[in-house]
Amino acid sequence: MPFGIKPGPDGTPINFDLVYTQLIKPALNNAGCEAFRADEEPRAGDIRTDMFQELLVADLVVADLTLDNPNVWYELGVRHALRARGVVLVQGPRPYQPFDIYTDRKQRYTLKDGAPDPATVEAERHRLTEQVKATLATSTRRKVSPVYALLPHLEQPQWQRLLLAEANEFSDAYDAWAARMDTARQKNLPGDILVLASETPTRSLALEAQRAAGNALLKLTHYDFALEQFEEALVLDPADKFSRTKKAICLGRLGRPEETRSWMTRLTQDYPTDAEIWALAGRLAKECWIERWRRPKATPAEMRLAARDEDACLTEAIEPYRAAFVTHTGHHYAGINALTLTVLRRHLGGEADDSTIATLAGGVAWACLSAQERDKANGAQDTSDRYWARASYAELCLLLHPLERIKREYRIALAAANRDWFALDSTRQTLLLLRDLEFRPEETAAALALVDREIDRAEPPDAAEAVPRQVLLFSGHMMDAEGRSTPRFPPEKEEAAAKRIAAALDALGAGPQDLALSQAASGGDLLFIEAAQARGVRCQVLLPFEEPEFIDNSVACTAKGEDWRLRYYAAQARLDMPVREMPAALGPLPEDVNAYERCNFWLLNTALAHGTAKVRFICLWNGGGGDGTGGTAHMYREVKRRTGRVQWIDTRTL
Repeated sequence: MPFGIKPGPDGTPINFDLVYTQLIKPALNNAGCEAFRADEEPRAGDIRTDMFQELLVADLVVADLTLDNPNVWYELGVRHALRARGVVLVQGPRPYQPFDIYTDRKQRYTLKDGAPDPATVEAERHRLTEQVKATLATSTRRKVSPVYALLPHLEQPQWQRLLLAEANEFSDAYDAWAARMDTARQKNLPGDILVLASETPTRSLALEAQRAAGNALLKLTHYDFALEQFEEALVLDPADKFSRTKKAICLGRLGRPEETRSWMTRLTQDYPTDAEIWALAGRLAKECWIERWRRPKATPAEMRLAARDEDACLTEAIEPYRAAFVTHTGHHYAGINALTLTVLRRHLGGEADDSTIATLAGGVAWACLSAQERDKANGAQDTSDRYWARASYAELCLLLHPLERIKREYRIALAAANRDWFALDSTRQTLLLLRDLEFRPEETAAALALVDREIDRAEPPDAAEAVPRQVLLFSGHMMDAEGRSTPRFPPEKEEAAAKRIAAALDALGAGPQDLALSQAASGGDLLFIEAAQARGVRCQVLLPFEEPEFIDNSVACTAKGEDWRLRYYAAQARLDMPVREMPAALGPLPEDVNAYERCNFWLLNTALAHGTAKVRFICLWNGGGGDGTGGTAHMYREVKRRTGRVQWIDTRTL
């Protein structure tokens, strides 16, 4: 938009700064946006560089077309060229409409004495707010830019990745966030991941952040929480291929076959020549087939008979793998799976043409050996690059060749695995499938023995912490400070509260198989921790601040503060796990986020990550609002929203 005071179309001066401050900026703020104008940039540097960056990454661009200002038109053209959507047009009185945007909807505003008309500005501000909301809510598939609308095959630049490829404030914020996310994944801390997922460092990179969070949770096998992240990513971009494929994996892992099948059908229709999509469809169908006949206590003979009855389901797994291999004949993973399942079908008594098997075998052999030659030529360093082609070829030999050759090829493959436990375990799972169906028992047993021996040499993944029988989550009032005007939890009620908390734990049968989660403030928190420790419950303490600050603000500041400080240190010394501090674990507090609310979400998500059905919430609460945001009332509402298992100890009845 123009800046300052400029002559209007009829020569009357217009104060565009007032148009911005009285109309545009408050309308954007009311729509939940942070309004920004290029002249507000305080940093040194080239204004054009900053302008282009903002035009690229802004969720929404508002252009004021009251004047035929060349800068405005140029910037609008840049935005239309870079992004297919996210533009709102406004204009004051003017005698004619430019041809190029004649049919575009515009929010018109009226002027009086060169400024927004006081009689109409409120209504016009409301209309602009509603249009902004509607524009932001529009499907990402809808093209508003005339450039992309009239050139339907033109593709937008991958602006999120371009932004991350350069060193700037966006990539710096994202890199710091991603590092914390990766640390949480490596340490198997899904509660941390769920909090970080809600704290995208910049909305411009929200899609990238949701994808990263979902993928981290997927690797930790928290399929339900991962699914939530991918579905949120698909709200931002319904066409995002990565999130769509990962959602299919989550649905399959969660045992929702009908939804998985429907979702994969849409994916294969949208990407009919994508080998990876077809291979994923085969993988999910294969897992569904196995789940239908494999039973923990069944004998191999029983499982073989059950698998024979699932021929239709087996066919549904073979076809996508075949389609993937036909689409990309170098895709040895798809080829070996199509071949293995086809050979198993013949083994189970189903129809399997010998010429089809021979053709597949020749294609898989060529794909595997070609991949190995490429690895040599390219000097592949990654274990997966060197291992998988050899593993696929060894599996091919197991299906069709004599025992000694099978042993030789498995030894060659295992040497390339470089003791990668996950790669070796994947191969082992295939061998267990063949063993369960009594396929070539001697040959399968020999290959399995070689793989098991190599797995014994490999370093296994970190053992997961003991899975709790139930998770005991607590939130409660601090002990009242001396002289508190309205008592909430006075010192004289401490003994009664301790008995009620102990009784609640006893009613739940709390013991060493359980996990307790809370902060450690004086009053309810420490009474809960002491009672849990007395029953042998493992306790995890999460603090919203660094420990010294927390002790000053939440332990030693109440009545008998020094006694509570000593009790804190005594409880801390008996903890099974070290105290975790939120700033160190999750990074600096985001702008406009309350530390206590953030810690509540951290506690709740950590509890829920063990399974919603395991969470038992105990609260010591007077039923009212707290002294500020983020207290027990907030935690109570959030727990009730996610799970109804609440035991409320009302301090008014102590």
